[in-house]
Amino acid sequence: MHTKEKTSSVIVKVAIATIIAIYVLFPFFLVVINSCKTKDAITADPIGFGGANFGQLVQNLSDVINNNSFPFWKAFGYSVEITVLSLVFLAVFGSMAAWVICRNKTKWSTVIYFTFIASMIIPFQVVMLPLISTFRDAGKFVGINMLFSVAGLVFAYLGFGGAMTVFILNGFIKGIPYELEEAASIDGCRPEQTFFRVIFPLLTPVITTVTILNGMWIWNDFLLPNMLLGASSGGSGGVTTLPVAVQAFVGSKVIEWNLLLSATLLAMIPIIVLFLVAQKQIMNGMIEGAVKG
Repeated sequence: MHTKEKTSSVIVKVAIATIIAIYVLFPFFLVVINSCKTKDAITADPIGFGGANFGQLVQNLSDVINNNSFPFWKAFGYSVEITVLSLVFLAVFGSMAAWVICRNKTKWSTVIYFTFIASMIIPFQVVMLPLISTFRDAGKFVGINMLFSVAGLVFAYLGFGGAMTVFILNGFIKGIPYELEEAASIDGCRPEQTFFRVIFPLLTPVITTVTILNGMWIWNDFLLPNMLLGASSGGSGGVTTLPVAVQAFVGSKVIEWNLLLSATLLAMIPIIVLFLVAQKQIMNGMIEGAVKG
């Protein structure tokens, strides 16, 4: 009797998981299958395999890449630059902040830590307008163009991604024996040497996890680049990212669904490949962080 109940429970769980997987993956399926069709085939059979073939996919992708309304290579280059710079700064400065907060048990460190945590629950819509005005005024003050630039967008990602980064790294650092830092201090290491030679290498698993999670968010983000890059994103000479370029391309094409969906697929492919390659590292980092924290 017990075995039958256990089997029934497994069947129910598998059925629920299957339904959720289909629900989540169905939009991606539509993008992929319709990228393999002509626009007439999409109109005739939008959710089936009719008219889909690999040759048409290659043709659609080629048409999109060579389309003047969709600056793929420029947007791809800026997306890579913005994502890489943001992730490097988040990893370095986030781990430094988490280490200092974790090892300095003072009233101020506690306040700063909970300020980071509190910022995670503030809706982005609340700070949208203040962000634009602050960046505009700050750019005039420091002499750096914070709007319509890579520097401003990277700085924004450092701010918005810093809270989660510090939160996850702080839990991991708590599990690192303090005796390692004492030994480094006895050997004559300054605090910065202790961090980069002792602590930072030990953070590799959780930094990998945080980097991948932040990378997927930054690469796919539309709202923040659209706000900070503004009208320049759609122009031929301005800074743009792939999600913003896809949106501008959608606005220029009304009925060519094969090209629109192919452009969407092009924007999705890099981050999907990254996730598939690094999913093991994501799980390992999350598990190690949970155990150590």
